[in-house]
Amino acid sequence: MLAILNITTHFDQYKSPSYVTDIDSSTWSFDSIHDAFQCGPAQTSDSNTSFLRAARAGNIDKVLEYLKGGVDISTCNQNGLNALHLAAKEGHMDLVQELLDRGAGVDSATKKGNTGLHIASLAGQLDVVKILIKRGAEINSQSQENHLDVVRCLLEHGGNQSTATEDGFTPLAIALQQGHNQVVSVLLENDTKGKVRLPALHIAARKDDTKSAALLLQNDHNADVQSKMMVNRTTENGITPLHVASKRGNSNMVGLLLDRGSHIHAKTRDGLTPLHCAARSGHDPAVELLLERGAPMLARTKTPHITEVPPYPSLRYLHTPHITEVPPYPSLRYLRTPHITEVPPYPSLRYLHTPHITENGLSPLHMAAQGDHVECVKHLLQHQAPVDDVTLDYLTALHVAAHCGHYRVTKLLLDKRANPNARALNGFTPLHIACKKNRVKVMELLVKYGASIQAITESGLTPVHVAAFMGHLNIVLLLLQNGASPDVSNIRGETALHMAARAGQVEVVRCLLRNRAMVDARAREDQTPLHIASRLGKTEIVQLLLQHMAHPDAATANGHTPLHISAREGQLETASVLLEAGASHSMATKKGFTPLHVASKYGSLDVAKLLLQRRALPDSAGKNGLTPLHVAAHYDHQQVALLLLEKGASPLATAKNGYTPLHIAARKNQLEMAGVLLGRGAPTHALTSQGVTPLHLATQEGHAHMAALLLSKAAQPNTATKEDRVGVAEVLIRHGAHADQQTRLGYSPLIVACHYGSGKMVHFLLQNGADVNAKTKSGYSPLHQAAQQGNTHIINHLLQSGAKPNATTVGTQAKWVM
Repeated sequence: MLAILNITTHFDQYKSPSYVTDIDSSTWSFDSIHDAFQCGPAQTSDSNTSFLRAARAGNIDKVLEYLKGGVDISTCNQNGLNALHLAAKEGHMDLVQELLDRGAGVDSATKKGNTGLHIASLAGQLDVVKILIKRGAEINSQSQENHLDVVRCLLEHGGNQSTATEDGFTPLAIALQQGHNQVVSVLLENDTKGKVRLPALHIAARKDDTKSAALLLQNDHNADVQSKMMVNRTTENGITPLHVASKRGNSNMVGLLLDRGSHIHAKTRDGLTPLHCAARSGHDPAVELLLERGAPMLARTKTPHITEVPPYPSLRYLHTPHITEVPPYPSLRYLRTPHITEVPPYPSLRYLHTPHITENGLSPLHMAAQGDHVECVKHLLQHQAPVDDVTLDYLTALHVAAHCGHYRVTKLLLDKRANPNARALNGFTPLHIACKKNRVKVMELLVKYGASIQAITESGLTPVHVAAFMGHLNIVLLLLQNGASPDVSNIRGETALHMAARAGQVEVVRCLLRNRAMVDARAREDQTPLHIASRLGKTEIVQLLLQHMAHPDAATANGHTPLHISAREGQLETASVLLEAGASHSMATKKGFTPLHVASKYGSLDVAKLLLQRRALPDSAGKNGLTPLHVAAHYDHQQVALLLLEKGASPLATAKNGYTPLHIAARKNQLEMAGVLLGRGAPTHALTSQGVTPLHLATQEGHAHMAALLLSKAAQPNTATKEDRVGVAEVLIRHGAHADQQTRLGYSPLIVACHYGSGKMVHFLLQNGADVNAKTKSGYSPLHQAAQQGNTHIINHLLQSGAKPNATTVGTQAKWVM
């Protein structure tokens, strides 16, 4: 009967001297079965008796002869033993197989309930046991006879080791009574109740099975390091039996293991000592015992049990891309947004998260505090554990208790003079942590014991900053009532109102405003709480701030108002509230951009509609003369461009460098935008201050489809020789461009192509009839230019096409001018 042993099994009941007698007289006694093999008075006929004797002798021929003569295969003696039982006991495998083949009952039992499997197991007939199991025998075994191989076989086939006899004896109990330590070890190691398979002594330690442990350790006095039953044997994670017993609070087992030489300083892979395990689980007697035996109180763990807030400079908040304007157009690097600061949610407020096993230097005192184990904390402090002992991150036990909200442990530590203003590595005090976790009673207790409400972290956060961001209204009120200032700023200049606005904490914002927090407090870059709320679309907070006289046109260092930021983020409702409160739609940034420019850049169509409805000028020009339509064209926001055009924006508007919106679309190859602009009358012949048309830009960039579109709208064709854009040149020639058209100085496309070494273009132009001997006003021919550049391939091509090798320039001082 082998499977999972009952963890609550105790062996005191087996100490009676009568136990041996009970076993010997029970159904498990081999002697009783052996006696039963002696056939008793004739309940059976002579033939039946002879049949059973033949079976016991393993005489297969005689057995078959009797069966053919009509003897019943189930015939048994006065004790219920049949031929299968007798053959199994003696290990006659062939006969067992034959009897089973002829219908013998594999689970037929004697009068005392023993089956063939019982009998083979007790006799140690492993091969017969395997045959019976294979034939479906109900697994039921006996460990009393110390047949280790049989025990293992039964376990491998699913034997249930928790099943007991009628007298209540399990296989483990019997093995223990008989002193069969190898069987005890096998049974314990096959105990599958735990999630992880552990060595036998670990299992005994987990079950508080001191009797098994004592038996396993009886030969361990001189064990070497390789000994399997060694008291200090560890698992892969470095766990000893003492760790297991300490974690379970099995004090008797702890005492036994220590008496047998278990290392009290042993550490797991994560640095946990037995004292850590007992303290974390709150087992006071085990803690007391370990301390009395000299357990190390200052031992450290290795992995983070408590993760705290990184120093606040690492908070990547209040950072947003810029809005700038367009520099003179050849660079086309315009509308790079100067800082509109924004606040992502505080990723770094993920502190004091408590995973299971850690590596950041926790002592047993930290673990006891974490678990709210008051008595364990008392024991540790009574044994002189330092009350302000710190982890690698400078967290004290008081930080841990505050994080977990353990009032009793917090009070005990404070009564023992723990420092209420102890600072973690990032400057967080226990009060900061209690405020973050909304531990009201702990927070009040800390303040009562002298915790500073103005304490600041490395990044300048006070407890009220933390509570405001987390939205803990009751904590904020208590801090304000105890004298905390709502206007203290962190290293980025943010007050509690900034942080509450960013986190969308409406009630905290209301509370701070009622307590006279500065509504227009300026953070770094002159950002107010209204800027933050506008960016995030916190309309209710925007309304609250405006009701408390927040300036709707407050500008950041770069001149961005809350309306600019709402336009950038597409916050329609917020923008509407701001406009209702009198925010200016024409106010420009330091670069001269209005909210409509910003909406055009980011494609905020609904906000753009709203601004135009409120009479925002569709052609308002920025510092370099860029209108919202220029911006929409650059970022290819067609719907915004259509809206602007419908509301009167001019497609003819030019920036200071002469670029129209069509120039921008042509250069960026935005066909659909160009189509929109051309459909609204954008001129294809418009010139920049350098005399460049949209077609020039398209050809310069090699945008053949854009060039074709512009030519189809009556654009004047011109060359694209310099850039060797043959595909574009083909489009131009098809639309009537002349291969020999010259500039004012007489440069033909072929001369230019030869100067720049554009071999493909030279070949194309010559194929299309270009004059190979054309000359500039200074007398330079295509061959002059190819020779000047040293391009032999083009030189050969020109000569083969009839170029004059002796052509001369005009005058001796003529120079190449391009």
